[in-house]
Amino acid sequence: MKILEVLDKEAIIIELKSDDKKGVLEELVMPAARIAGVKNEEVMRVLLEREQLGSTGIGGGIGIPHGKLKSLKSLVLGFGLSRKGVDFESMDGKPTHIFFLLVTPENSTGLHLKMLARISRILKNDLFKKKLMEAASSEEILSIIKEEDDRF
Repeated sequence: MKILEVLDKEAIIIELKSDDKKGVLEELVMPAARIAGVKNEEVMRVLLEREQLGSTGIGGGIGIPHGKLKSLKSLVLGFGLSRKGVDFESMDGKPTHIFFLLVTPENSTGLHLKMLARISRILKNDLFKKKLMEAASSEEILSIIKEEDDRF
């Protein structure tokens, strides 16, 4: 499954305003929850529970907050950029700039892991990350992701 098969343009936030972890999660959750037809609070709860196990800030300026939600019908993906960076309690202690939000139905572990792996793989490319950081619109974000996604 490719990222663009599930990333809705409405779930792309080109400029995150929050400067803390909880605020960023709330911003990312709003459009994703609306698209998925679930309550913001439900999604926030599973994401915050997951963050208690360890930060999803994986380092290199990347955060992939994720969780599983019983009431969800299908996978939902969101994307956000913070040009100034956020303290997301990243493994490397550096600010996080690029966020992919992933929430899947509770019973879809395989799909959840496959999408996490795909996102992680494309984010290893520094030129890709640089292009994302320089993008000026959600259309440009989609185009950059498509180009990278098609390589795999």
